[in-house]
Amino acid sequence: MLTKVYGSSVFGVEATTITVEVNVDKGVGYHLVGLPDNAIKESNYRIAAALLNNGYKIPGKKITINMAPADLRKEGSAYDLTLALGILTASNQIQSDNLEKYIIMGELSLDGSLQPIKGALPIAIKAREEGFKGFILPKGNAKEAAIVSDLEVYGVENIKEVIDFFDKGTPLEQTIINTREEFSKNLDFPEFDFADVKGQESIKRCMEIAAAGGHNIILIGPPGAGKTMLAKRLPSILPPMTLNEALETTKIHSVVGKVKNMGLMSQRPFRSPHHTISDVALVGGGAYPQPGEISLSHNGVLFLDELPEFKRGVLEVMRQPLEDREVTISRARFTVTYPSSFMLVASMNPSPGGYFNDPDAPVTSSPAEMQRYLGKISGPLLDRIDIHIEVTPVPFEKLSEERKGESSVEIRKRVTKGRELQTERFKGLENVHYNAQMNTKQIREHCKLDEASKELLKNAMERLNLSARAYDRILKVARTIADLENTKVVNGTHIGEAIQYRSLDREGWLG
Repeated sequence: MLTKVYGSSVFGVEATTITVEVNVDKGVGYHLVGLPDNAIKESNYRIAAALLNNGYKIPGKKITINMAPADLRKEGSAYDLTLALGILTASNQIQSDNLEKYIIMGELSLDGSLQPIKGALPIAIKAREEGFKGFILPKGNAKEAAIVSDLEVYGVENIKEVIDFFDKGTPLEQTIINTREEFSKNLDFPEFDFADVKGQESIKRCMEIAAAGGHNIILIGPPGAGKTMLAKRLPSILPPMTLNEALETTKIHSVVGKVKNMGLMSQRPFRSPHHTISDVALVGGGAYPQPGEISLSHNGVLFLDELPEFKRGVLEVMRQPLEDREVTISRARFTVTYPSSFMLVASMNPSPGGYFNDPDAPVTSSPAEMQRYLGKISGPLLDRIDIHIEVTPVPFEKLSEERKGESSVEIRKRVTKGRELQTERFKGLENVHYNAQMNTKQIREHCKLDEASKELLKNAMERLNLSARAYDRILKVARTIADLENTKVVNGTHIGEAIQYRSLDREGWLG
């Protein structure tokens, strides 16, 4: 007897429906075709034990299973439940007329219980698009899949529940979530707050500007100056995620199995990979491509601590995603694209010894060592970082103050207003949403300077030996400073402040 059951496979952040055809006939054998990987090939052992422990069995006949489309590589153990139900129906151990109305996915334990799967959200989205009535999956993924409206989602704990649902009509408990209500409920404030930061007022101001304009930023300072502490608090002042951003972010984290029963993600992600990370782990890839850290940072912050310690090749592969805000991974049979629109926050010591430019510390690095250390960061990568700021240690008097600083809530209000101005400014433009994304033409249009401001910028570039690449960056940052003041015109005050945020372009740093 021939039976069809439906599962799904995730490529990139999109799902493809997989038709599992099971035929049970006279003879002996178990034949699984359709480009399954080893995890799927081993499924017959898990299925046999799970069925036996729940009063069923794999029939001693010839079983042929085809996973269509046959030219598409399938991977993972999430097809166990799909295959098991196909075998039971094709061998007449259960009867069901509704099997083809559902997407069915789940990894089986030997006792028949179900383990969570990856990619439940994109699978649910695809199931709704293709008109399936419902999605049956492990209970641990039910909240994640139920984000999708107009699709019945049933979270189950054991294969016996699924068998009874199809064979005996025993109802399953449907998981229902009001997406907007869930999103609003989860908008809790991050645990790190700028109110806890002593001193560092100029750095807080700098990070407010970076958050308002979506500018990439690098913090330069000696060990213990507070670079990591400040970076961890940046998400707390970014504008709250929109519902669409939350869905995009949740989809990516779903693909790597990091959502499980959390439901909709409402906090902007903050990723901080170690400097020993490989280029594949950072940008994504592998034999079966998976999103890397830059995609897991989508709509959030990617923090690279001790930037010069990262392998140069690893840093260089970030250049294209920083520019295009997506990363494309090509293989012989297919190409996948992952979104990667993130804010890059990097930190570094000013020298190998850590105390260059500190009058109270001895110079322990030679000019050659300094050049070698700073040379690990290429010009094209620095070209994509708008703001460079020096972080100095906080004096004891500031550390011992009882008074708290300005809270992240207050800073976020100003940042959000600045972003709203930019959203209005770039309305109708597909790839530009905030100032950091402006191209040369848009910079000329929205950052017009009067003669006094032009002269100020010219003098600064000549006196401080600023590089040519600093010009556009200064204008973008100045535009954001003006937006924070709700000013339409970029004036000399805005230019003067923006010039301060180009430390690494000055002579004595990278030359």
